[in-house]
Amino acid sequence: MLLFVGLGNPTPDSENNRHNVGFKIIDAINKKFSLSKQKPKFKGLLTTGNIGNVKVYAIKPLTFMNNSGICIRELIEYFKIDAQDVIVFHDDLDVEFGKIKAKFGGSSAGHNGIASIDKFIGKDYSRVRIGIGKPKGNIEVSDYVLQNFDEDESLGIEKISNHINDSISFLVEKKLDLFSSTVNNK
Repeated sequence: MLLFVGLGNPTPDSENNRHNVGFKIIDAINKKFSLSKQKPKFKGLLTTGNIGNVKVYAIKPLTFMNNSGICIRELIEYFKIDAQDVIVFHDDLDVEFGKIKAKFGGSSAGHNGIASIDKFIGKDYSRVRIGIGKPKGNIEVSDYVLQNFDEDESLGIEKISNHINDSISFLVEKKLDLFSSTVNNK
C-alpha cells in the first residue's frame, strides 16, 4: 500500500497557485490511473485504486498547507500505512522551474506543509519536489507561491504531470533516483 499526498490550499482562488502544484499532480494521477471519485474523508479529498499491482491511496488535504500533517496522520493511522510508504508531491522554490527532485527524508527547507507533516508523522517519508523557481525582482516568497502560474508555466506543469505519470512505476517501486532522472530527461 502507498499513500500519495499532494500539497496545496483548498480554496477556489488557490487552484492555479504555484503552491498548489501538488494538488495538480494528484489530479493528473487520479485521471491517468482511473482512481476512484474523490470523497471527503480524513480532512482531505481521498481517492483509491491500483497502479500496477500496488494499492494506492491519494489525498489532497483540505486542512490548508500549514496543517497538512493533521490529515496525513489520521489517514495513515486508520489504514495502518507506514510513513515510509507515504510519497508527498509539493512545490519547491530551490528547484528550477520544471525540474523534479525526489528524495527520502530530510529537512523541510522552510516549506510549511512539509514541516507540518514532519511534526505529525516524522521525517521518514518520500518527497517529490516540483520546481517552481525563485521569484524575480522584489516580490516576497509568500506572495510568489500564492500567485497563479502564467500560461507558459501552466503548460509546463501539464507536461511535468504527464512525465510523472509516464514514470510512476519507478516511484511505486521507490526507485527515487531513477524516477527523478527519467522524469527530468523527458
